[in-house]
Amino acid sequence: MCVRRTWSPSGPCDLARNLGVLQRGPGDPAFQVGADGAFWRASRTPAGPGTIRIARKDAEIEGRAWGPGAEWLLDGLPALLGADDDPSAFVPRHRLVHEAHRRHPGLRLIRTGLVLESLIPSILEQKVTGVEAYRAWRLLLQRHGEPAPGPAEGMRMRVMPDPRAWALIPSWEWHRAGVDTKRSSTILRAVRVAPRLEEATSMDLATASARLQLIPGIGPWTAAETLQRSNGTPDAITVGDLHLPRIVGYALTGERGADDEAMLELLAPYAGQRYRATRLILLSGRTPPRRGPRFAVRDFRTM
Repeated sequence: MCVRRTWSPSGPCDLARNLGVLQRGPGDPAFQVGADGAFWRASRTPAGPGTIRIARKDAEIEGRAWGPGAEWLLDGLPALLGADDDPSAFVPRHRLVHEAHRRHPGLRLIRTGLVLESLIPSILEQKVTGVEAYRAWRLLLQRHGEPAPGPAEGMRMRVMPDPRAWALIPSWEWHRAGVDTKRSSTILRAVRVAPRLEEATSMDLATASARLQLIPGIGPWTAAETLQRSNGTPDAITVGDLHLPRIVGYALTGERGADDEAMLELLAPYAGQRYRATRLILLSGRTPPRRGPRFAVRDFRTM
């Protein structure tokens, strides 16, 4: 059975830009964009599996949902689309950031209210290329997830495994997906305490980050990448990233080689809004020219 809800945003809302941060690669089994431009998500909610279709309908945004988690997904639709976000709290301090802010008035920080859904793919993205991480997420959901409820089943969408199913994935399946022991062990430790981690959605940034980092293998990078999506926290700045400090440093100063310390110093004027500032910097398109080849994709199955 399909249930439906409409929501009217108070200002511009860029669905593609805002929801796009939830897609883990073009073949993500849990996130698809239909031929009509509608956005489809398959999620494991506290009420069970659910599928939601999100699309514009005149001046409103319509959500349609299926499965045991349908009502939960529709209740969270406004927050998912940025209703809890306050863009007016952001004051651009650099010309480049001001221009990006002006050109993207529909940017909102979303809030899924689901920690594990963002935590597991973030762990998969540790220390590997995006191609490797996206492939692992796709294969694990295809082999160990379950069909998404409603029409999404015909689209071959999948809901990620529940904590017990993650814990039962045998070692050779992780290996087949190209996931090394360090990352798979971190995921297994996380799913054993999944209810405690999900409590982080009601915590402030510092407390939520500390809760996630109690798990060995989860550091500031993974915690920030998770909370940006689950909590929509505007100050959840990613540190420990290979590329972000260099991009921020080059965009704001024109100089290469910035590290985390230099990035944090440059973003100090945006305290409380540093994640939003980095989103706008990335949207500006000002990135340092490449000087070398991309990292090669490693095949862990041959190791």
